[in-house]
Amino acid sequence: MYQYTAFDQKIVDQRVAQFRDQTARHLAGELSADDFRVLRLQNGLYIQKHAPMLRVAIPYGLLNTRQLRTFAHIARTYDRGYAHFTTRTNLQFNWPALAQVPDILAELATVQMHAIQTSGNCIRNTTTDQFAGIAPDEVVNPLVWAEIIRQWSTIHPEFAYLPRKFKIAISGSTHDRAATQVHDIGLVALKNDAGHTGFRVIVGGGLGRTPIVGTVIREFLPWQHLITYLEAVLRVYNRLGRRDNKYKARIKILVKESTPAQFTEWVDAEFEATQNGPTLLSQAEVDRIAARFTQPTYKTLPQDDAGTVTFAAGNDEFARWQRRNVHAHRVPGYAAVTLSLKRKGIAPGDITADEMERVAALADRFNQGELRVTHEQNLVFSDVEQRELPALWRELQALGMAVPNIGLIGNIIACPGGDFCDLANAVSIPVAEAIYDRFEALDYQFDIGELDLNISGCINACGHHHVGHIGILGVDKHDEAWYQVTIGGAQTITAPGTGAAQARIGKIIGPSFAQEQIPDVVENLIQTYLGLRERDDERFVDVVARVGIEPFKERVYAEVD
Repeated sequence: MYQYTAFDQKIVDQRVAQFRDQTARHLAGELSADDFRVLRLQNGLYIQKHAPMLRVAIPYGLLNTRQLRTFAHIARTYDRGYAHFTTRTNLQFNWPALAQVPDILAELATVQMHAIQTSGNCIRNTTTDQFAGIAPDEVVNPLVWAEIIRQWSTIHPEFAYLPRKFKIAISGSTHDRAATQVHDIGLVALKNDAGHTGFRVIVGGGLGRTPIVGTVIREFLPWQHLITYLEAVLRVYNRLGRRDNKYKARIKILVKESTPAQFTEWVDAEFEATQNGPTLLSQAEVDRIAARFTQPTYKTLPQDDAGTVTFAAGNDEFARWQRRNVHAHRVPGYAAVTLSLKRKGIAPGDITADEMERVAALADRFNQGELRVTHEQNLVFSDVEQRELPALWRELQALGMAVPNIGLIGNIIACPGGDFCDLANAVSIPVAEAIYDRFEALDYQFDIGELDLNISGCINACGHHHVGHIGILGVDKHDEAWYQVTIGGAQTITAPGTGAAQARIGKIIGPSFAQEQIPDVVENLIQTYLGLRERDDERFVDVVARVGIEPFKERVYAEVD
């Protein structure tokens, strides 16, 4: 992972000192709540339903164990002993005291972490593939490029007050695990026929009130122009994006209303005028940043460890975990492992201080002192020796993080919802728990097969419900919380007859449901799917694509009172 330079550290330390002064002036009555609001949002601090909430950036999802232990210390010292991983690979502390937030930021700075630009109308934390750098299907490692974007976008004076928040995702693999098509800008790193590295640029995607799949506006952008082209896109948006209506302020509305062709023309004109400016990347600059990354040390190992193969043959529980939570690695003899944070009785993405310390100890032992956060609110050990898998599995079992539910209905994604968030129309966590309880039996989950279930407490879609195979959205109905259900969404799905992967927005099946009805609704959707699938490996989302939503709608509304 990237190691700060003295300049990086100075920026973060200065921001801490600046915010400490701003907070003290606010608490002394010298800064009004309105004036302080802009300043606190620049530092990731929200005022939520019950208490302040501090959102900490985890750049492109990479953590080391010193940082994780610092999270644990902060959770114990300044919060209520736990924290929450979000769908943008950030970490949230839900109960800090306002006066102590500068102290938290100071402690984060000692381990090269901060909360800058995790809120507000600016460029947010760039996300990428949780298997970046190790995936067998990777064409270009996106990590260095994600860091280049981070350095360019952090405290960028021109883009500090955009019309609305702005999110960038980057992928370098043939399979898009970064959901690039539903971001303000999605970047796919690739190589052209000559073997040169560049980027496919997708603009105008997003979820929220108006879910839209982004449009490719440049098929191949040479890497040298990555930042100059991003600046061209941001300048057009900053100049022409709506500021009079926050619901129409995102870049996706500008692209849609102006048409993708017109938007591309504006960007190309801006780019032509600035492409050889000071942000043109050089190989020396890319090499300089790449040299700041720590690199794992790999041993020469056989492709498959014989002892692990034998152990799996005699242990069904381990074999099931290996099938769902262990992933292929580009280096022979290694594997990536997902630690499931989807446990019975625990909110998706939540982790206690004790658990963070135990995970850190395991990462030191099994994963060279690093780990990753996924946008599915889980953790990943990226470089585990295959021969160590049985030992790691036993440790994770004791920790409760060896649940083999990755890619299954038990791997529920959910925002904090109305239990914490002022914006939420409904709770998310109790709904997730009720669904988890209904489908807890692993045999049932494995029979259902691959299925993404996402829950959002409001239309801002922090739970990414639009791209869930089953999506659940909290809505306000006569001042009561109800839930709208969509099916058929996916962050990528292969279009029939084309072989092309495309994000898909789920379709609403009909009127909303009361909270207590949701487990029955999901059960009826599942039973309809099981009756319609033509093969055991035909996924729920593929059946919806084949037959449409009507059979599901008919069953649900006939069965649920």
